[in-house]
Amino acid sequence: MSPPIDPGAALLALHRAERGFVLPNAWDCGSAVVLASEGFAALGTTSAGIAFALGKPDYNVRDAKLAVTRDEMLDAVRRIVAAVPVPVTADLEAGYGSTPEEVAETVRLAIAIGAAGGNIEDADRDSGGLFDERLAAARIAAARDAIRASGRTFVLNARTDALGLGGEQGLRAAIRRGNAFFEAGADCVFTPGVSDVPRARTLVQELAGPLNLVVGLNEAASNAFALIDAGVQRISVGGSIARAALGLVRRAARELRTSGSVGYAAQQIAQSELNALFARARQDREAGG
Repeated sequence: MSPPIDPGAALLALHRAERGFVLPNAWDCGSAVVLASEGFAALGTTSAGIAFALGKPDYNVRDAKLAVTRDEMLDAVRRIVAAVPVPVTADLEAGYGSTPEEVAETVRLAIAIGAAGGNIEDADRDSGGLFDERLAAARIAAARDAIRASGRTFVLNARTDALGLGGEQGLRAAIRRGNAFFEAGADCVFTPGVSDVPRARTLVQELAGPLNLVVGLNEAASNAFALIDAGVQRISVGGSIARAALGLVRRAARELRTSGSVGYAAQQIAQSELNALFARARQDREAGG
């Protein structure tokens, strides 16, 4: 399949469709090709999966020596974008800087490597809390200005971690911040921490635009289709597939160490199938230019 002429426009159309969509998250070229081959219309990247593939921790990493750098993250995103024919939206964390100007530069770089969209968080790594609401909105506005200046379509997904405040306070803060982000130019708002239908319906009703929720973050009981039925436009899975894959690695290691058996091998994809899948993906990308 040839890549879309404008991946950003194709991704934006999914956010404006009558029914929502599922957006699985890849962490390298192989995971991206496998996910795309299952028929998903778009993919996201996962900062957690990319960090773990580099042997680094993810999220709220205070020590700069341990954190994934912007260059490392964008290099991984670039390879994923080049590996698949579907639009890819990038996990850009908090924009790799606190100022609006730093966020704008990160978005410009993501556009330059072919990403169709990107997430920008309102969590401040330095303080461990959230950015001031006005600053958080200004960061989204700066990202939107960078998108306009590029002349490209780029889906700006504004993430708020306000639900971490807990209870009704967190929910109200997420709604308030989310609507401020829409006013500042976001195309979608992402509120991690809700995976149940009742609260999802509240967010859908109160927010002024498309809602992104994540499933599988710290649980395995939610259902993407049920949330879409409740009006959620975009369902992602964050690093859950990457963590599940690493879980298999650890189970395999323990099985080998303790019993010498290879029961884990029953879950593998056949070598011939993977060879054919990756060869076909490469050929399709080369044919599409």
